Amino acid sequence: MLSLLLSSSSTTSLVLSFSEKLYLRSNSIRRALSSCIFTTTTTTMSINLQSHAFAGNPLKSKTPKAGDPLSPTQALETLKTRILEATHFPSSPDFKVLPFRKGRPLASSSDGTSDSSPNWHLGWLGLADFKDLLAKSEVELTGDSLVYLGSKAEDDVVYWAIDVSDEAKLVPELGSLRFSFVELRTLMVATDWADDDAMGQLAVAGHARALLEWHGISKFCGRCGEKTVPKEAGRRKQCSSELCKQRIYPRVDPVVIMLVIDRENNRALLSRQSRFVPRMWSCLAGFIEPGESLEEAVRRETWEETGIEVGEVIYHSSQPWPVGPSSIPCQLMVGFFAYAKSFEINVDKEELEDATWHCREDVKKALVAAEYKKAQKTAASKVEQMCKGVEKIQSFSADFNVESGELAPMLFPGPFAIAHHLISSWAFQDEAADGGHARLKKPSSSFSNL
Repeated sequence: MLSLLLSSSSTTSLVLSFSEKLYLRSNSIRRALSSCIFTTTTTTMSINLQSHAFAGNPLKSKTPKAGDPLSPTQALETLKTRILEATHFPSSPDFKVLPFRKGRPLASSSDGTSDSSPNWHLGWLGLADFKDLLAKSEVELTGDSLVYLGSKAEDDVVYWAIDVSDEAKLVPELGSLRFSFVELRTLMVATDWADDDAMGQLAVAGHARALLEWHGISKFCGRCGEKTVPKEAGRRKQCSSELCKQRIYPRVDPVVIMLVIDRENNRALLSRQSRFVPRMWSCLAGFIEPGESLEEAVRRETWEETGIEVGEVIYHSSQPWPVGPSSIPCQLMVGFFAYAKSFEINVDKEELEDATWHCREDVKKALVAAEYKKAQKTAASKVEQMCKGVEKIQSFSADFNVESGELAPMLFPGPFAIAHHLISSWAFQDEAADGGHARLKKPSSSFSNL
C-alpha cells in the first residue's frame, strides 16, 4: 500500500549500521566506522545516532506521578490559575509553550560559523509572553486549549503545545521576533544528527504535532457523535454526553517497512513511487490490517505490490513517523528484513511505479556517493533564511539527496528515515561480519517464522 521515504533503527541496530566499514571505489581505502563517522568520497559527516529521528523524546522518559507539581493533572490546575492572573510573578514550576500553525512548529535559528551550519531551535515561549501575544490578537487563552507534552524536573519546567492555526495575526508578530512556522519535514532534514539536543527537539516537535493533529480529528465521539472534551491535560479525550462518556486515546497507525532480500543472488528488492524525486528508490511498506501479525503484513504487502513470496522475516527496529498526512497523526514504522522465496516481479501499478532487484555493490556505491551532510547543511541554512523572513518556500525535496561528482544511478532516503538504515545495514553486512558483527543473523528467540 505504501512505499515510504522512511528510516529507523533501534539504538543498537542504528549505531551498528554506521559502525560498519564503508565500501569505497578504491579497494585500498577501507575504513571501519567504529567511531560513527560516515565517510564519502568528497565529504565527511559525523553521525551520532543514539536513536532514530523522532525517537528519544527527552520529555517522555518519565511521567511524574499524580500529586507531583510537574504531573499532567497538577500542572494543568496551576496553568489555569496562571492564565487568570492579571500580573506575572516568578513562580514554580515554569511553563513554556510551543505554538503550531497548520502542523508546523514555531522555530528560530542561530547563525552558523565558517565551520558549522546554522542551528534551528524550537520556538518556546514563556507563558506570560504567550499570553501577551494572544492579548494583542484579542484571543482568549484557556487551559483546555493547551496540550501537556512533559516536564524536566531538573529545570522545574513543564512544556505545552497549542494549535494557533486560526490566529493569522500572530504570524507577523512572531516574524518580527525572527520566529517562523516551519514544516516538520524541513526541520527533520535540517537536523544535525550528531547533535543530541537537536535530535531531542525534533522528537519533541514530532510528539507535539502528533498530539495536536489527533485533537484536530477527534472533536466528536465516534460512538454517539457528541462533542469530545480534553482530559488529563490533553493526553486523552472523553465524550461530553453523560449517557456515553466514551474514553478516547491518541491513535497510533502501525506500518511495516521491509527490505526484501534475495540471499542466493546477493541482491535486494527496491521500489519507486510516482511521487519520488528522480532516481529515488526505497523499501516496500504498508499499513497493518486488523487481525494481522507484523510478519503476516510483511508477506501480504510484498506479495500484493510486487508478486514476490516472502518466507523468513526478521525484525530490525522501529521509528515514530509523525510527518505523514494530518489524517494519520502518528505512524509507527516497524522495520524488517524479509527473505524472498520467489524472484519474478509483478508490479502493482496502482501502488508502485516500479520495483527491481539491485545488487549489493551498486547499492554500496550509491550510498557512498550521497552527501547527506551537505543536504542537512543546505536545509539548515534555508530554515535560517525563513526565520529571518528571507524565504518562505516549504518544499525541500531537492535537498533530501545530494551526490558528489557524477550523478549516481539511484538515490535512497537520508539517515532521518528507517529505510536508509535497513538498506545500509544490508549493504555493508559483509564488512560488519568481518568485524565480528553478524548484522542479519536471526536471533534464537525470534518467532518470525510463525
